[in-house]
Amino acid sequence: MGSTAHHRAEGVGRRDLIKRSAALGLIATPGMGLLSACASSGGDGQDKAKQGKKTAKNPLGVNDTAGLEFVLFDGGFGKEYAEDAVKIYEHDFPKAEVKFAATQKIQSTLQPRFNQGTPPDLIDNSGAEQMDMGVLVGKNQLADLTALLDAPSYDDPGKKVRDTLRPGIVEMGQFDGDPVWILYYAYTVYGVWYSQKALDSLDAAYPETWDDMLALCAKAKKKGIAGWTYAGKYPYYIPFSLYPMIAKVGGREVLDAIDNLEPNAWKHPAVKACFEAYYELYKKGYILQGTPGLDHIQSQTAWAKGKALFLPNGSWVENESANVIPPDFGLAVSAPSGLDASDKLPFGTIWASGGEPFIVPAKAKNAEGGMEQLRIMLSEASSKNFTAKVKSLTAFNGGTSGITLTPGLKSGVAALEKAGSNVVNPRLQDWYVQLQKEKIGVSGLGEMMAGRLTPAEAIRKIQSFADEAAKDSSIKHYKHQ
Repeated sequence: MGSTAHHRAEGVGRRDLIKRSAALGLIATPGMGLLSACASSGGDGQDKAKQGKKTAKNPLGVNDTAGLEFVLFDGGFGKEYAEDAVKIYEHDFPKAEVKFAATQKIQSTLQPRFNQGTPPDLIDNSGAEQMDMGVLVGKNQLADLTALLDAPSYDDPGKKVRDTLRPGIVEMGQFDGDPVWILYYAYTVYGVWYSQKALDSLDAAYPETWDDMLALCAKAKKKGIAGWTYAGKYPYYIPFSLYPMIAKVGGREVLDAIDNLEPNAWKHPAVKACFEAYYELYKKGYILQGTPGLDHIQSQTAWAKGKALFLPNGSWVENESANVIPPDFGLAVSAPSGLDASDKLPFGTIWASGGEPFIVPAKAKNAEGGMEQLRIMLSEASSKNFTAKVKSLTAFNGGTSGITLTPGLKSGVAALEKAGSNVVNPRLQDWYVQLQKEKIGVSGLGEMMAGRLTPAEAIRKIQSFADEAAKDSSIKHYKHQ
């Protein structure tokens, strides 16, 4: 979510259920009450560190005596990869004092500091309490990272940082125009995760059409195995497979229209067909009993124990559930099943995009240091370290040579190769956090998959949410260029 987003309430990729106040840009999270958004300037702020001398080894002009404060989201990827990168920064700038902290409470910890004008220098803005990116960008609270992207890469002074990144990473950090506000560090493959061993035991292959999916779920049910489970308490996981299915059926322009908050975008026939397909899983009893009450860890654990075949999720799941996935599980991910041969895009169409959004606040005391820490993290060595330790790709375009890929990571790489150019990247979860998570996810899809709304009712409800967001003048609106 990613992720995410990722995406990780008490884990990876769970973003917050943010509720914006139209008048003041206020946000609230469950159990926290109303808080002023991390978008007001507040306080007198802090004195900026004097810029250092730019050299070949210090292209961003970091002040080598200035302190650096780095706050990481402590989720499914852990914190060791970041701590290792901090050690490199400390080696390069031995006079600098680095303050590193990891927390799952990003918003409640940092929101007051944004209001006071004293934010850290680098933040991994992820998790259940992710600060709303649209609010931060719209209120000019983030530093433009173009200087980092145009700086020489850590490994090769003849190559800019931007030229070392995977396709789409720079664009994901842009909201409106050329400035880049966010650097997504992880590269997440979203899709339908499953056990190859479980499919083998049913003498089945991954189903490419929905009829085949339903037939396989029926076969599994006879063996006492549910077809699907998902994070019922966080049903905005469902789009990880549902959205690329919509694109497969109707074309990527359907998702673009949804992202753009276009009138009646949710009433497209492809949306209706895919909602009805997923609703069949509920109607036919193919969803693990009790799923609506499960959180992400509980649903992943049930799935890892063989209680359900399929789980919509992101590639962080391999690391997050490593302690419950059996060694012979045969972890794999697939692009979503389609409807039939009339689909606009081929089987293999998948959602993959940047996750773990890193930001440098506009009022950071040492913004150059925050960007330099990111430059270090985007080196080949740091990228390989991340991939080896947390079983996920990074934004660095490479970093897998010489590494023995784990089953899930190997499957994710294969899924990307199969997809080719048919990779989609819905932007709702970046542009409109509350709409995507709380309204579409919890109030729409969550209610439908629990059987409390029909597909038609869910579509009407979600379209009304999108229309409200489109008309809300307190929200900065974004469109695909």
